[in-house]
Amino acid sequence: MFAEAGEASVVAARQLAKNATAVAAIAQRLLDHPPRAVVTCARGSSDHAATYAKYLIETVLGVLTSSASLSVSSVYAAPQSLDGVLYLAISQSGKSPDLLLAVEAAKRAGAFTVALVNDEASPLAQLADAVLPLHAGPELSVAATKSYIAALTAIAQLVAAWSGDAALETALQALPADLAEAWSLDWSPARAALEPARNLYVLGRGVGLAVAQEAALKFKETSGLHAEAFSAAEVLHGPMALVGPDFPVLVFAQDDETQASVETMAGQIAARGARVLLASASGGKDSLPAVVAHPFLQPLLMIQSFYRMVNALSVARGFDPDRPPHLNKVTQTV
Repeated sequence: MFAEAGEASVVAARQLAKNATAVAAIAQRLLDHPPRAVVTCARGSSDHAATYAKYLIETVLGVLTSSASLSVSSVYAAPQSLDGVLYLAISQSGKSPDLLLAVEAAKRAGAFTVALVNDEASPLAQLADAVLPLHAGPELSVAATKSYIAALTAIAQLVAAWSGDAALETALQALPADLAEAWSLDWSPARAALEPARNLYVLGRGVGLAVAQEAALKFKETSGLHAEAFSAAEVLHGPMALVGPDFPVLVFAQDDETQASVETMAGQIAARGARVLLASASGGKDSLPAVVAHPFLQPLLMIQSFYRMVNALSVARGFDPDRPPHLNKVTQTV
């Protein structure tokens, strides 16, 4: 896990270069035939990447984006009307049976299907109308790291081309170097604070919610920690009841319109005596360090710093981050 996560900067550089032509072609197709909606199709870490796609597409392009319920196709075999819909299937392996059944059903229902997949020889890559390879290379650790960042990178590259967002396109060129810097940042205060923990919350908002979800999953997978992810706007609706003295809360706050509300919420939680670990590029006192970058890309950089920390946390807690109990790399869900 440590070695693979450390490759993210190289993966991003390779992907951005190799996918330029494919991204341009898909973006032109979407401009010529604007989709009435976008549906994402994924599970696990890939579904957290889909959360990022939802916020990015709806924020930049204003196109309604929703997550597919795979059981509708794979279990209930219910017909759907997806004419004029962009169907984004995101997967590291491209082999999960329920995902493949959902994509097959989407194609029959009239959707334009695009696969963001690491294995270019996978059934998913063969099935989709268009493919954006993640170019992450072999990922042997059960816990996805570089392939998750690669999925976010592919989504950002596609949205930048589709929308013509020059600022985002320029920022993407700096992403590999920014990821290398993010990998070097010291998040050891978080490791020390979380080593004795049993439960925690992970908060984010907007595009940052995707990495809060991913971090919560990694705490479960690698460190035996019961972690729950929430929007910083949602935590007041019930979950706050569990927050008390020394309750740990990891907060991701990217530098965009959500930052003020997220940091205000972090302050309110800290006032209850909770142990707040705030990741922010604003450089506030006692915050975990983060790289200054385009706000839409800061979540990618924060999760890269997180991966290094959570790997160390896993080892410190006596776990093997490469071999989580009861888990397999390819999940055979029907």
